[in-house]
Amino acid sequence: MTIDPASFIPPGYTLLLALVLFAIGVVGVLVRRNPIVIFMSIELMLNAVNLAFLAFGHQLMVLSGQIYAFFVLAVAAAEVAIGLAIIMAIFRRREEVDVDRVNLLRW
Repeated sequence: MTIDPASFIPPGYTLLLALVLFAIGVVGVLVRRNPIVIFMSIELMLNAVNLAFLAFGHQLMVLSGQIYAFFVLAVAAAEVAIGLAIIMAIFRRREEVDVDRVNLLRW
């Protein structure tokens, strides 16, 4: 008989952790002006959603939570690749990257 260590953690605690991580990510997006920090905050919010998907999937004994988390990770990887390419293009053009001064990506 094997004991699953995840079954000892109540799903409410996992969801509370996901909520705290998501809130930290939202504060990071709203407060910070550095685009790298904003992207890290968005990644933190996406990981919090993944944690919630996994907690609900484990609680309901379905595999769809893990599948959704995998797709969110794929979208997050694409978002990082495209976002960093845009940041690098802006930096090469303007020699600075300030979110307040970027106006609809017009040069």
